[in-house]
Amino acid sequence: MRIIEDFPRPVRVIENVWIPMSDGVRLAARVWLPDDAEDDPVPALLECMPYRKRDFTRLRDEPLHTYLAGHGYASVRLDLRGSGDSEGLMADEYAEQEHDDIIEVLTWLEAQPWCSGGVGMFGISWGGFNSLQVAARRPPQLKAIVTMCSTDDRYADDVHYKGGCLLTENLNWGSVFLISANAPPDPELIGPDWRERWRYRLENAALYPSIWMRHALRDDYWRFGSVCEDFAAIECPVYAVGGWADGYSNAIPRMMAGLSAPSKALIGPWSHAFPHVGAPGPSIGFFQEMLRWWDYWLKGQDTGIMDEPAMRVWMQESVRPAPVYEERPGRWVAEARWPSPRIQSRQWYLNVLSLGDSPATEDRLHVRSPETAGLAAGDWYGFGGEGESPVDQREDDGKSMVFDSDPLTERLEILGAPVATLELSVDQPVAQVTVRLNDVDSDGASTRVSYGVLNLTQRNGPDRYEELVPGTRYRVRIQLNDIAHAFPPGHTVRVAVSTAYWPVLWPAPRPVKLTVYTGASRFELPERPPNPEDDQLEPFEAPERGPRPVATTLQTAPLRRTVERDLTTGDSVYRVYADSGEFDGASLARIEDIDLTVGYTIRRTYRIGEYDPTTAEVRIEQETEHRRDDWSARLYCVTRLTADVDHFYLEATLTAYEGEEVLVNREWNERIPRRIPPSSASG
Repeated sequence: MRIIEDFPRPVRVIENVWIPMSDGVRLAARVWLPDDAEDDPVPALLECMPYRKRDFTRLRDEPLHTYLAGHGYASVRLDLRGSGDSEGLMADEYAEQEHDDIIEVLTWLEAQPWCSGGVGMFGISWGGFNSLQVAARRPPQLKAIVTMCSTDDRYADDVHYKGGCLLTENLNWGSVFLISANAPPDPELIGPDWRERWRYRLENAALYPSIWMRHALRDDYWRFGSVCEDFAAIECPVYAVGGWADGYSNAIPRMMAGLSAPSKALIGPWSHAFPHVGAPGPSIGFFQEMLRWWDYWLKGQDTGIMDEPAMRVWMQESVRPAPVYEERPGRWVAEARWPSPRIQSRQWYLNVLSLGDSPATEDRLHVRSPETAGLAAGDWYGFGGEGESPVDQREDDGKSMVFDSDPLTERLEILGAPVATLELSVDQPVAQVTVRLNDVDSDGASTRVSYGVLNLTQRNGPDRYEELVPGTRYRVRIQLNDIAHAFPPGHTVRVAVSTAYWPVLWPAPRPVKLTVYTGASRFELPERPPNPEDDQLEPFEAPERGPRPVATTLQTAPLRRTVERDLTTGDSVYRVYADSGEFDGASLARIEDIDLTVGYTIRRTYRIGEYDPTTAEVRIEQETEHRRDDWSARLYCVTRLTADVDHFYLEATLTAYEGEEVLVNREWNERIPRRIPPSSASG
């Protein structure tokens, strides 16, 4: 990666700026400016997140915003209300108050003497979400956005639910959000009032996972902030970016199909990370790509970016299963528009233990998966770390109903969303089904290509809850994640169907026996024929970035993942521990330019019995630390989720320490019904 020290315009950094809101609350922002911007005003770029501009994202922010400012933009990083150094409270994610605040910030930016008037928004994850959501409000100052690793549908494709099934990531992310949102403001910026502001924040802390678990259907809560409800509301240009190893890639094809505003899409092999540092690689010069976008829409320069194909993706070659990939072999391909008329559906039939081009005589196959089916799944989304990728699927395949094609005689490339249409019945009123698409090598190694899940009580829509009648035959449609993948000759296409997917999904209340009617069930692959124009695509530049602050490692805690099985009890325990946060692999580091020592660790434990879903348990333990000289503030947080047939049980403890003294201790014990009341079943 090329580090740029000298920019076309020298950069000045304003460590903290207070932006007043109409209700009297002040929001904290960090600003990077061309040094002469007051004499030669520039467009502004805004990134809004709750992840602590002062410390937690500092090492990431500095090279990014310095680079943008050095190329002629006022680049602004905002702490959202109630987070970091900003005043107020954060009641929930993506609330209307958040959007109102951002629109006020856009107005403030436009009025600054260093701003030429046009403003763009960008961000990854949370910042990508609110870029879309604010764009749908059509503030006149907002001229274009770049949204990365985000979603257009908060219910269908976020960390809470997938196919109507509760993701364990709901607790994991909600726990991370709980501790990060309640970390202290920095006394160096706030002054002597920091303690009371921290106490106020802690005493009003919300248990976020509980909020989300009480909305088990796609109701008005989830519709708010889901821009897919009205794509036409977004009129400014949109550049949507993501990666196949991320959990948010499905939103990009949907947005490309639904948006009427000028739009572009880029999907690489990456996880939940910026493409210039994305893993798996190859990484690209994404800062340069953003400049081409901003220069076109905010400065009126013809950079050629809108003359290129609308959708560009990384066509992944087949690889052997591994817990981490430094790079995914493949090549860039492009489609002029999406949906692409070039891509055709190739239909397969689920016959008895085989995947065929034509249906065989109808028959029945049965499976009751062990609750441990899914231990080879990896994380719902990852950041490129070790152990995040799905490993060899043979163990999960053995706990599933499997359908294999004959070995392929020629290369098969797919781009889009595979779809399973299953004729099925179950023996329980509440059940879920997981469908995986695997690429099987000639020696039997099985690599997961894509997967999809469905809560069968939502078979007629995510806003409807309808229990099943045991033994009744149903036809259901299960859409798998969008993907670009090339199956080579000699490999086998495998479809695997299971009734559990732990620890990605919380299990159904009781073990489920699933019957699939073969010959009548089918599977569709989006086949993409070769396109000679792919070879003419202009290559991306090598990554560049600006300089970043020095962080001294004080303590390391390497990431580890283990699975323990007790063969006497049938229990399995999956552990992910000593995760080290954002500081170059350090669990404790000192950020030298602000003389601040920061630390973060997280330990996740997933426990379940082989045949009893009510033994499922997730426990998240976290610690954060902030200290400077004689100031020290620490948070310790434990969350735990269990369930029986009728209820979830959510427990949490959040303890704040100033030095060695407890400042605030919060505890929650909540019981949440699993079944949807009939009056709520219509959403």
